[in-house]
Amino acid sequence: MSHEIEHEAGGGGLLANKVLWICIGAAIFILVGFILPTPQTLVDVVDKYGFAQKMMDWEVAHNLQDAARKTMIVLGIIPMAVIFFATEAIPIGLTGILMPILAYFLHLLPRSMIGKTFAGDAPMFLLGVLAMGVAVVDVGLHKRLAAWLLGWTKGFMVPVFVLCLSMSVVGSFISAHAMCAFMTPVMAAVYFGAVSANSRGGEVQHDPALAKFLLFALCFSLNVGGVGSPAAGGRNVIMMGFWNEYNVSMDFFTWMKYGLPIVPVMGLLVAVYMLVIFGRKIKTKDLTPGLVAIKEETKRMGKMSYAEYVTFGMLLLILFLWIVGGEELGLGGPSLLALLIPVIFRTTDWKKILGGISWDAWFMYCGALTLGALLKESGAAMWLAQSFLKILSYINMSEGFGLWVGLSGLSGLMTNFMSDAGTTALLGPIVIPMGIMTNVQGEPWAVGLAVAFATSFAHFLIVGTPNNAIVYGLGTYPDTGEKMIHPMDFVKYGFVLFVLCMAVVWVVEFLLVYKIVGFPEGLVETARQAMDAGMQ
Repeated sequence: MSHEIEHEAGGGGLLANKVLWICIGAAIFILVGFILPTPQTLVDVVDKYGFAQKMMDWEVAHNLQDAARKTMIVLGIIPMAVIFFATEAIPIGLTGILMPILAYFLHLLPRSMIGKTFAGDAPMFLLGVLAMGVAVVDVGLHKRLAAWLLGWTKGFMVPVFVLCLSMSVVGSFISAHAMCAFMTPVMAAVYFGAVSANSRGGEVQHDPALAKFLLFALCFSLNVGGVGSPAAGGRNVIMMGFWNEYNVSMDFFTWMKYGLPIVPVMGLLVAVYMLVIFGRKIKTKDLTPGLVAIKEETKRMGKMSYAEYVTFGMLLLILFLWIVGGEELGLGGPSLLALLIPVIFRTTDWKKILGGISWDAWFMYCGALTLGALLKESGAAMWLAQSFLKILSYINMSEGFGLWVGLSGLSGLMTNFMSDAGTTALLGPIVIPMGIMTNVQGEPWAVGLAVAFATSFAHFLIVGTPNNAIVYGLGTYPDTGEKMIHPMDFVKYGFVLFVLCMAVVWVVEFLLVYKIVGFPEGLVETARQAMDAGMQ
């Protein structure tokens, strides 16, 4: 049984040839980073935007050509990292560790900066969230959450649509990463109850397609909720900060008028897509036994215990601090309380927390942050963005709908390789002036929203968002402890959904919502005045 689960999740054939993929990834890295000539356009970007001077100040490069060559090395790391993450040619945690190793030994960043990418606010946040998931499961609170959210549903279709719609809306207003940590064990429990009821002969007959279906439905629904309001993520707040710099600020409710209408559409899209992809593969078509089992177990648990109250209070405290803590506390500070409070109040053993955390997922995500820093600080991301924008101008997509489509597509692709906040921080200062210079009414907001919305669709790489890492890390079969999802599954099932989500934004948001809600008069003029004043 165990062997069958692993084979189903991981795939076989060409993808199983780890040596082959190691050789392919290494060969591409060497070709791009050390053999191909450096394009003159890359040299110009590194020089024009000060990346070369910055690298020389950091003493990681000696001159302009040396700095450009370091940027080429970073460009070579990207495809190698994607191949290793997707195929698990080496364990994904080890691939994550490979990123700072290359940065150290190839002298791509200052040593102090490399360390910060692996121990900054984002890594501490993910570590705390993973610990939070362990604490919730250990005291059984996840079963009560399941009973509250899904206990009233029956069958298969109703629970699925309720899950996708509720998670997409909830993900618009509170931390999707926290919800992912709470709900992943819930999905595992629902799955196990359903397949156990459907098994015969005293042995659990697993249904890997159902396991993937439930976890991906949860993960992708929370992802798409990120467009709904500024509270959904730091990327949205970052974009609002850029608008403030041009005196065209947007308030919370106005953002909701543009973003929230497409959230239910996205939730329905995820549900339908999951049903189309997995419907015929799933053997267990009734989730009722799993939901009933959780309800009955919740009843047997009786009133909430001391450990549950402490854990629930911890969750509320952390959520409260995320909301009101601001920049002083960040996300990482409150999250680390999930390691401290369960031990201090003796609700979860320290060794159990350490053993329950998916260190593979944590190292993987930290490595992705290092890669994001390399892209940003070397000028590689800027060169890729500039190259893409030149292509847009060549094919007459330099304003209006064409510009929105092009910029959102670029943002969506980049956010699968970089953090959503990093993508927004990089593209925001580029795209808003582009929108201003078109002289098209509403463009400063239109292009900014296009970029920010697309950063919610990091579906097809496991490193794209903490949600993906959390589902991968916590999504294990309750009886065997084996992973329910393989990293390549994100590529197989996430890329098409990414394209569909982009299509919804292009059609429903750009052609319908933008026209219905409209844009304020004088937006471009006000922003142009601020831009001109800043250039003087």
